[in-house]
Amino acid sequence: MRIELVDKIALVTGAAQRVGRVIALQLAQQGVNILLHYHKSEPATARETVSEIKSFGVDAQSIKADLSQAEGVKKLMDAQRERFDRLDIVINNASVFQKRDLLDVSLEDWELTMAVNLRAPFLITQAAARIMADNPIPGGVIINISDAGADRAWKEYPHHGISKAALWTLTQVSALSLGPSIRVNAIVPGPVMKTSGREISDEEWARVGDRSALRRTGRPEDVARAALYLCSEDYITGALLHVNAGEHLL
Repeated sequence: MRIELVDKIALVTGAAQRVGRVIALQLAQQGVNILLHYHKSEPATARETVSEIKSFGVDAQSIKADLSQAEGVKKLMDAQRERFDRLDIVINNASVFQKRDLLDVSLEDWELTMAVNLRAPFLITQAAARIMADNPIPGGVIINISDAGADRAWKEYPHHGISKAALWTLTQVSALSLGPSIRVNAIVPGPVMKTSGREISDEEWARVGDRSALRRTGRPEDVARAALYLCSEDYITGALLHVNAGEHLL
């Protein structure tokens, strides 16, 4: 059965810009009210995104929180309870993405990556499940945004890949533990945006797309539509949805 999203309440982490922003905007277009989390983005950027969200006639608020700290997660979830009377959708999108050789990964690198990419989604899942249990009709959906690390060993991003593989395990355990009222799924985006802070030519970007079955890159909207699908379909849980042009097959 398809779930109507109008008037639902969503928490989207890392949503001031890039893919998280597009997901939040796509949800808003469907009538979803948004609590927008950000950390390193400029406050002005978050305010601009909130303004765009509100242009669709829904409610929205931004909250700055450091998800590498347990106190930051608590701040975020406390803000959610204070601002909205329930929680229907969680998109765990915030992520740390460090390129390192295995032997160059420091303890600080490891701890930061695991804190943001794994511990924060775990703590948010726990807190969200408790809030969703108090919904007028108990239940909701949690979507974890993973990446290629969920599928294979990633030599160039060792600690990042390990965190995302563990996030996929968290997704499956959560789906088993929180059903039948709460569904939990994951999305593996492919190359849908150029890496932030890295100059890459159009020719290089096209070559990235060539490393997939469809031989092309995608757009953030591709990931956002996948998230909308998983939010709307009530018979899907414990699923890993690849939105990567078949990159995982090669």
